[in-house]
Amino acid sequence: MPFTDFTVWKSLASIVDIVLVWYVIYKLINVIKGTKAVQLLKGILVILLVRVVSDFFGLQTLSWMMDQVITYGFLAIIIIFQPELRRALEQLGRGRFFSRSNNPDDDDQEKALEAIIKATDYMAKRRIGALISIERETGMSDYIETGIPLNSSLSSELLINIFIPNTPLHDGAVIIQKNSVAAAACYLPLSESPFISKELGTRHRAALGISEVTDSVTVVVSEETGNISLTKNGELHRDLKLDELKELLTSELLVHNKPKQASSARWNWRGKNNG
Repeated sequence: MPFTDFTVWKSLASIVDIVLVWYVIYKLINVIKGTKAVQLLKGILVILLVRVVSDFFGLQTLSWMMDQVITYGFLAIIIIFQPELRRALEQLGRGRFFSRSNNPDDDDQEKALEAIIKATDYMAKRRIGALISIERETGMSDYIETGIPLNSSLSSELLINIFIPNTPLHDGAVIIQKNSVAAAACYLPLSESPFISKELGTRHRAALGISEVTDSVTVVVSEETGNISLTKNGELHRDLKLDELKELLTSELLVHNKPKQASSARWNWRGKNNG
């Protein structure tokens, strides 16, 4: 009996150990999800795969190089993932690391969508320049930190008030994160594409630039013409009507309208493809 009890206890301990490790890994994945660290993790997996393949085929030089990368990779990971590690430690200190994370429901997303469309319509009619970037899978924390943090509930009135000319926050971009206004007056990277029309200004170049490095969706209102544009995946869609903008944002941003394979975030629409 004592031996049997010991065996049962050891088996239970192993199960608990596995469950705890799985849970910690799951929470770590949630922490880095939606950040650039995901792409870096893919790169690490590629390095490990190359190491296994080179060892299998007896490629000694390549195998040695991969060994060096893996040996000194731990220090590199600490440096590269510093923002994500800091965020994880902050969440751990606040007691949020082990809390359940729920996706925003459709009602919140619909309200956020209506607020963006209403504000865009108001500013377009009055030729108030605006730049609104909506975070998706790729995190935009680096760009949020360049602006003034707001962490405010999203409303059309707030968006309009931010972009009123000659106010402290009007110059720059508003970044929307999880259906809330994360920050205003943010700096976005400017696109260096030689194919951009000369008539387009800094707002459009910034909208294109952020779409080239993230999967965000960015809405632009021209201060000169009041025209509405949208950027995604390095593409600029100009002179959109309000109903076109609403249809596109609805099909992409509302959860219940996304197809099951929506992880690829493909758009199917009849908008204009002007660059």
